[in-house]
Amino acid sequence: MSDQSEMKSLLKRLEKSGIPLTKDINEAMLAIEVDYFTDFETMDFFADRPITFLKNENGAVKTISAPHMIATLLYHLELQKGNDVVLIGCKSGYIAALIAIIVGEEGSVKVLDPSQSVIQHATSRLTHWPTIEVRHIESLQISPIAFPGELNRVLVTGQIKELPEWINSRISESGFVIAPLGGITGQKLMKLECQDGELLPTDLGHVSFGPVDISDVGIGPIGPNELADILELAIETFREMEAITKEENDSIEDLIVNLRDLPDDLPPPGEAGVAIEEHPMIRLLYQSSPSFIRLWPLLQLMVQPNLASPGGYDIDSDEYFEFDDFGI
Repeated sequence: MSDQSEMKSLLKRLEKSGIPLTKDINEAMLAIEVDYFTDFETMDFFADRPITFLKNENGAVKTISAPHMIATLLYHLELQKGNDVVLIGCKSGYIAALIAIIVGEEGSVKVLDPSQSVIQHATSRLTHWPTIEVRHIESLQISPIAFPGELNRVLVTGQIKELPEWINSRISESGFVIAPLGGITGQKLMKLECQDGELLPTDLGHVSFGPVDISDVGIGPIGPNELADILELAIETFREMEAITKEENDSIEDLIVNLRDLPDDLPPPGEAGVAIEEHPMIRLLYQSSPSFIRLWPLLQLMVQPNLASPGGYDIDSDEYFEFDDFGI
């Protein structure tokens, strides 16, 4: 099956699953071949999963987001012809190309990224896109030199704890920012729209993006504070879903407190000559297991959000095929 046929099929599955798709988004995603923006395998993309476009020397990866997330971001940007869009985080250049098609020659896309290797990758893929400008920035916290004053549409494509002040203060009236705000282990996708000089937030749901800056990505075992962050995000989600009892909620909140009380320099489980089952973090998990086990399937989706693929292949259809590795 050709990439365009695969994309048509994917878009039908996304629409069937309830992902918002406009005519412009459909046309843009059909017009751009994702494999042009990565040298890695793209098969997973058509199963509605993220795909790698870059690895750093530490083995950490940068990915192109899953199609359902890309479509969701584009939908909430409310793009029109002639819009000027600021994109923070290259995402290989793929999203910038999609936006450029939607806003047309009258619009523009300015891409900012703190990673030189990501900038080089995106620049090499966007040589034929005159309305896209790609710039390296030293820090997300510092306004780029000679950058336009007011910002109308800003999309942040990676995790940040909070919006930098230079973005906060320059959103034009009725303009807005879409950004995944929160810690490394999970964020809320927020739409912050300027009305009467104030940024009013709309919560678009829980997400899990990697950091904007690839240098912030590390490989290693999860620590007590990271696990506590995940559990805090989890129980908030469970409450919204009305999927947690008061007893379970109280027990997991106690677990979070106990995890945060563990020493900062605690060695990972299995290291420093301590058996895994004797590790303080593991012992806390065992003690809380009555609450933990029932909610584990939901928690897995939060720890491994890439497993959620609403546009994935239907197991009952002819399009379904087996994967050797689901990335679990």
